[in-house]
Amino acid sequence: IHDCIITPDPNFHGLNRENKPMNDTKFRTEHDSMGELQVPKDALWGAQTQRAVDNFPISGLTMPRQFIAALGLVKWAAAGANSELGLMKSDVAVAVQKAALEVADGQHDAHFPIDVFQTGSGTSSNMNANEVIAHLATGKLGADVHPNDHVNMSQSSNDVIPTCVHVSAALAIHQQLLPALDHLCAVLEAKADEVRDVVKTGRTHLMDAMPVTLGQELDGWRSQVEHGAERIRGSLKRLVCLAQGGTAVGTGINAHPKFGEKVAVLLSEHTGVKFAPAASKFEALSSQDTAVEMSGQLRVLAVSLTKIANDLRWMNSGPLAGIGEIALPALQPGSSIMPGKVNPVIPEAVTMVCAQVVGNDATIAVGGQSGNFQLNVMLPVVAYNLLQSIELLANASTCLADKAIRGFTVNEDNINRALGRNPILVTALNPVIGYELGAAVAKKAYAEGRPVKEVAREMTELTDEELDRLLDPAELTKGGIQH
Repeated sequence: IHDCIITPDPNFHGLNRENKPMNDTKFRTEHDSMGELQVPKDALWGAQTQRAVDNFPISGLTMPRQFIAALGLVKWAAAGANSELGLMKSDVAVAVQKAALEVADGQHDAHFPIDVFQTGSGTSSNMNANEVIAHLATGKLGADVHPNDHVNMSQSSNDVIPTCVHVSAALAIHQQLLPALDHLCAVLEAKADEVRDVVKTGRTHLMDAMPVTLGQELDGWRSQVEHGAERIRGSLKRLVCLAQGGTAVGTGINAHPKFGEKVAVLLSEHTGVKFAPAASKFEALSSQDTAVEMSGQLRVLAVSLTKIANDLRWMNSGPLAGIGEIALPALQPGSSIMPGKVNPVIPEAVTMVCAQVVGNDATIAVGGQSGNFQLNVMLPVVAYNLLQSIELLANASTCLADKAIRGFTVNEDNINRALGRNPILVTALNPVIGYELGAAVAKKAYAEGRPVKEVAREMTELTDEELDRLLDPAELTKGGIQH
């Protein structure tokens, strides 16, 4: 292992969005405050991006599409705000805004090659956006547009990147996750109604318990998902509050006092999500508490989906030697060696997603702890993990709804066979015969493999009519005291 040291390739100048090296050997000379260096001729980025590409050949993971879109939107809004405040000429602002929207729309993703594991402020990604947008805007304007003086006017990486964390996550939640959860709830509600009259053996500690209906069981799942969505909506109230306007340390140096508010208004009008300036720019720059909070809500949702997915796996287990209450849709062969085997692949995929989300949450928590004085310095990894969790949960929820829950069938013969022999049904007789006699009936029924009704007929003075009424599984799912 110690001999396997990876030496960066000196000819490596970045990855495109397909993670393929850019092999163009023609370069141009760019410069920044540290001097000159070579940049691929066709690259839209400049010197500072190139330095980051050269400095961080770490993972090959680049910032997510949603984050690049947020960078474009923030730069679009910033140019508009600066123009409205009389700080930027209108023709320059228009050129910057047109270029920024192209970035937001994903037209230039190949020119955002910087690794997630970069400078903790995300300065490299901010300058990447500034340089690409400046390059595009210069072409549109026919005059020089500067990445710092124009595209980054009234801004700092220290407020742009926290703003982009919030904007990208809020948009992903509104556009992907909440619609997926609403869809999952709707599918669960429809399926619960479809199987509302199917009475089955309840289970606690994985052991037989009193009956429930399959509809009641699914309603519990629906409630979990619904509450998960409510928690996420609750945290959105803080996620839509933006750091923009705080600039370097929260004081707003080099920005108009109304800049942050105007950026929030423009973003709201463009996206349909109501953004607002953070009440304390010092908190917004120095902490990622809101991202940690939202990640915690995503973790709760992951825990809920794990529970649902595992219940489906247990109920589907078999088909002969397991519980076998339901049959999930057969989607693909389950074994390379055992013909005819079909596995619960969607619930398994969902549980892996949930494991990833729990791990992401741990990373985000550590990232949130890394606020030192006026700035958090793990912003890129917080953004990456938060956005991955949102996307994974959205896609997994849709798959679970459409490829597992919607199409499962009920094995009523298996359900009824187990239900009729369940000795725990004797619980319903407790108010009539007492716990001690009830326990004796249950033990004998279990030991002899006989229905509890048959044994109770022998050991109590209850009539057949009374036993039929007291031990009716459907009635037992309605709660209350049996009389």
